[in-house]
Amino acid sequence: MTKPPLTLYLAAPRGFCAGVDRAIKIVELALQKWGAPVYVRHEIVHNKFVVDDLRAKGAVFVEELDDCPDDRPVIFSAHGVPKAVPAEAARREMLFVDATCPLVSKVHIEAERHHENGLQIVMIGHAGHPETIGTMGQLPEGEVLLVETVADVALLDVRDPERLAFVTQTTLSVDDTADIVAALQARFPAIKGPHKEDICYATTNRQEAVKAMAPRADAMLVVGAPNSSNSKRLVEVGARAGCAYSQLVQRATDIDWRALDGIRSIGITAGASAPEILVDEVIDALKARYDVTIETIETAKENVEFKVPRVMREPAGA
Repeated sequence: MTKPPLTLYLAAPRGFCAGVDRAIKIVELALQKWGAPVYVRHEIVHNKFVVDDLRAKGAVFVEELDDCPDDRPVIFSAHGVPKAVPAEAARREMLFVDATCPLVSKVHIEAERHHENGLQIVMIGHAGHPETIGTMGQLPEGEVLLVETVADVALLDVRDPERLAFVTQTTLSVDDTADIVAALQARFPAIKGPHKEDICYATTNRQEAVKAMAPRADAMLVVGAPNSSNSKRLVEVGARAGCAYSQLVQRATDIDWRALDGIRSIGITAGASAPEILVDEVIDALKARYDVTIETIETAKENVEFKVPRVMREPAGA
């Protein structure tokens, strides 16, 4: 039986960013250096395949430091943690490694700098997301106010409208965030922003690739986890950029084939915590059903690499 033709657009860049790659490497190096088990507070990155793979190698994932024994290493996830977490680990004399993405750490440093200058911080982010919790937890309670939408800006109750600064979660929609920033600046003209954009290069690049791909595709598949902020933003960006239908899938087995009935072109991208092996799996599933022609849509080249902490580069016992 002849397979129907399908043009497959592959977004580039897609998938792993430097912060995710570094965080996974830290867990793998920790297992090599100290042996299993190594404890990880929160999912190291938001991807079930990655977490399951590391768990099989000896990583134990927990939600809180209370769930970790004192005598085994613990790693803090790429999303960052409130200051109270490493402080408690130090109090318990635990061996801990911070795998926070350096671009998230940059936001933490910005928030602290503004606080030292007497400014109250407004954070643009998603309530309950580990990165938001970690960033807000860098400062005393009440010093960071959270807004999620333009409507939230009108409801802000600030200490002094002349003494404000804003920071953002690194994985937000570029366009949505720009609207919220504009609302903040309209209501609080004196508000200070970051020296450099808080939304990370990888989030921005993946969204730009989707914007270029979406108008050409009948449907789009975003490979990523349902708790991955940057992956969910890619689905939203694709819809706004002209793609009539978008699906977020963790694996090829999650594809809703009935919803793709009759399509002639499909775009594929992957969130920053999704490994390329899962993209390949989705492509293979499409090839099993369609006569596929692949075209890459590249909007940027990435060559960013973050070093792992020095302790991971030293021999055990150093």
